[in-house]
Amino acid sequence: MGVFQENLLQGKVVLVTGGGTGLGLEMGNRFLELGARLAICGRREEVLRQAAEELEARNGSPVFYKTCDVREPDQVRELVEAVETRYGGIDVLVNNAAGNFISPTERLSPRAVDAVLGIVLHGTFYTALEVGKRWIGQRRQGVMLNIVTTYAMTGSAYVVPSAAAKAGVLALTRSLAVEWAPYGIRQVAVAPGVFPTEGAGSRLSPTPELEAKMRARLPLGRTGSPGELADLAAFLVSDAASYINGEVIAIDGGEWLRGAGQFNDLAELSKEEWDRLTELTRKGK
Repeated sequence: MGVFQENLLQGKVVLVTGGGTGLGLEMGNRFLELGARLAICGRREEVLRQAAEELEARNGSPVFYKTCDVREPDQVRELVEAVETRYGGIDVLVNNAAGNFISPTERLSPRAVDAVLGIVLHGTFYTALEVGKRWIGQRRQGVMLNIVTTYAMTGSAYVVPSAAAKAGVLALTRSLAVEWAPYGIRQVAVAPGVFPTEGAGSRLSPTPELEAKMRARLPLGRTGSPGELADLAAFLVSDAASYINGEVIAIDGGEWLRGAGQFNDLAELSKEEWDRLTELTRKGK
């Protein structure tokens, strides 16, 4: 269902981190449909190449892509420089790159904690800082859209590194909304609920029983569709939302209002079930 003018994002340059798969890919597609020029990044070049080819075939517009590990500030700088060289500047930054898995916290190693914090919190901060400094120096207005979670506001058991990292991203969003507003830089955030995507779905709902349990929490009785989130993102980064600053919008069918902590119900699992799930996650199934 089309809800926007076709030229809503005409000419705007949008950089999406983690843009080669899942919701990042869907958002990028919607931005292109609405007239934006798109750049995507991720850690796997082949995935990015395939995503760019798919997007170009669907929209007829070229897509710039570059590998980047957002945990590495030098790679972030090189990415931003490459996008500016290609398009002449950046108008919108979508901090979408993320990592997560379910586990009892006492089973986590420092390396596992660092993996999530590095991508979600440090990566978002590094990218926001690199782009923000350039906007301020160029006296260029812009919009940063951060993808958080509903449990960034409430916390959640069994995804504690993600909850801590996303809470930090939410604090970053609200803090910079005040500090950088005088430069014409807006900060907004989206907190998605359950949006089944390949890869993330297998890590967070690795069995049919767990998936059914998570669906039972949803007041609307269904999961979200990628197009619904893409439409919300497109509105928030557009000039039509120019008076929205520092706000986080939950798009979860009312799930978080029903009960805090998206994964708290996993307290019902036995040690043996956790052992099995840990093995499935390790094998990537």
